[in-house]
Amino acid sequence: MLRFFRLIKIIFVVLRFGLDEFLLAHERMRWMHIPLNLLLFLRNTSKPRAERLRLALENLGPIFVKFGQILSTRRDLMPADIADELAKLQDQVPPFPSSQAITVLEATYGKALSEVFQSFEETPVASASVAQVHFAVLPDGRQAAVKLLRPGISRIIKHDIALLKVAADMVEKLWADGRRLKPLDVVREFEKHLDDELDLTREAANASQLRRNFATSSLLKVPEVYWDFCKPEVMVMERMYGTPISQIDELRAAGVDIPKLASNGVEIFYTQVFRDGFFHADMHPGNVQVAENGQYIALDFGIMGTLTDTDKHYLAQNFIAFFRRDYKRVAEVHIESGWAPAETRVDELETAIRAV
Repeated sequence: MLRFFRLIKIIFVVLRFGLDEFLLAHERMRWMHIPLNLLLFLRNTSKPRAERLRLALENLGPIFVKFGQILSTRRDLMPADIADELAKLQDQVPPFPSSQAITVLEATYGKALSEVFQSFEETPVASASVAQVHFAVLPDGRQAAVKLLRPGISRIIKHDIALLKVAADMVEKLWADGRRLKPLDVVREFEKHLDDELDLTREAANASQLRRNFATSSLLKVPEVYWDFCKPEVMVMERMYGTPISQIDELRAAGVDIPKLASNGVEIFYTQVFRDGFFHADMHPGNVQVAENGQYIALDFGIMGTLTDTDKHYLAQNFIAFFRRDYKRVAEVHIESGWAPAETRVDELETAIRAV
């Protein structure tokens, strides 16, 4: 029943924001364009299609917002106007009630919250699609951040993913570029990432691994995970103090060397990729802060990437070819690595890369 009502809402939002134009672009569906516009003549579709798509995703809620954020990073699949607009999506989700958070924590630990933490701040410091974060103090006095899943989020995600798969299947069959964009594969990849995010012990393990990798580095600080307090629904870690990387004016006022910060950021990323083959794959401004001493602080480890030695080899080959402007070699590497279909013609891919 929930899925049925959710589907009705999605259809309503699609029609309200004029997203039916994506489906009606198919020649077999164009006959519906005029009668549908006559029926829905009061709606306003004067805004560009990309902006209407962004507004629709925001209207549909956090899971669709997160999906749009992921799509915005796939410029190899999305038209430029849509990718640019989806990049504006902000995961600013209203927090769930503090009373619910306390209920979840007490049920998870099987005891009163006062027996788990010395103190617990009921007002959340951050709230996102899947979880929200509260500050707390552990019994031994250590400052901590407590991340807990939204109540019932697994069920909501299950229903929304099922509907996204239906929509993706329709896009593949009805939209001219549907098969090329591989929307079903994109949804399945999205589903995998969400499955990982729904088990906070996995995120805790990711954080611990990244912390070990940079244990001797002065460039990146990763919070310590307090494993004795971690459960699949709850992750407790060291509280971090920093300024979001996007607040450039505040960083300058604090005396942070911005060019050096940029250089350090590049070094950190390439160290993760080429030395460790294990990297933070969700480094948007909300997940990166800067400490008073200019050291980077990494947060939110739900989405991490891994690379094999073969992957690293092909990435290095790509960089070398790009630096040399050897676009034929770039095309060859893409085909050799399997990043482009084996039947792709080298000369055609080279031309496309050169044009971009």
